[in-house]
Amino acid sequence: MKKVVGVIPLYDEIRECCWMLPGYLKMLEEQGAVPVILPLTIDQEELDFFLESCQGFLLTGGQDVSPEIYHEKLTENRGAVCKERDEMEAYVLKEAVQRNLSTLGICRGLQFMNACYGGTLYQDLPTERPGGIDHHMAPPYDRIAHRVDILAGTPLFDVLGKKRIGVNSYHHQAIRRLSEKFRPMAYSEDGLVEAIYMPEHRFVAGVQWHPEFSYKKDENSARLIKAFADSL
Repeated sequence: MKKVVGVIPLYDEIRECCWMLPGYLKMLEEQGAVPVILPLTIDQEELDFFLESCQGFLLTGGQDVSPEIYHEKLTENRGAVCKERDEMEAYVLKEAVQRNLSTLGICRGLQFMNACYGGTLYQDLPTERPGGIDHHMAPPYDRIAHRVDILAGTPLFDVLGKKRIGVNSYHHQAIRRLSEKFRPMAYSEDGLVEAIYMPEHRFVAGVQWHPEFSYKKDENSARLIKAFADSL
């Protein structure tokens, strides 16, 4: 029987609608999983239905994570936030972890995981931590923007068997202080945490790059999604 993955919806504040990038769904389907887009809701009874029905969850990209989550004030350069999504995602994530359900965070998903468990974020990398690497690449997004160094002995190293890989990159927020609940798996060339995992769990991990854009061309992205699907 195929395993079901609950996918956090993207939200368009201008059109006031939920939407989805097809890559998130197709990369799961190619690994034999059935993706289901969750409704944008803070109704816990409704969310419990999906927590009981799904074997794993994918935390997608999207709006900035509200700094209220990690008890900081908004800065001038932060982007749009969706408080309803933040509240919904916090409930789904913590319940999924409690139930030992596999969970993968991508870009905002990684950032949200960290913030939800007590870590902090750079609200705007270009102004708060300027460096030589462009973390906000122009399209096409299925090409390498920079390299990351993978730590030996981590789940990511076990999956890929490599100490350094090339990744795409499209973000302006990033982990500032890593949550005590997570361990790093990879760092960018300028020292940012690019991948994390929660020890003693079957699969609770996040990456800063975007496998939903690169999984067809990049074997490392495909292997990551396969590892997630195999853990369900």
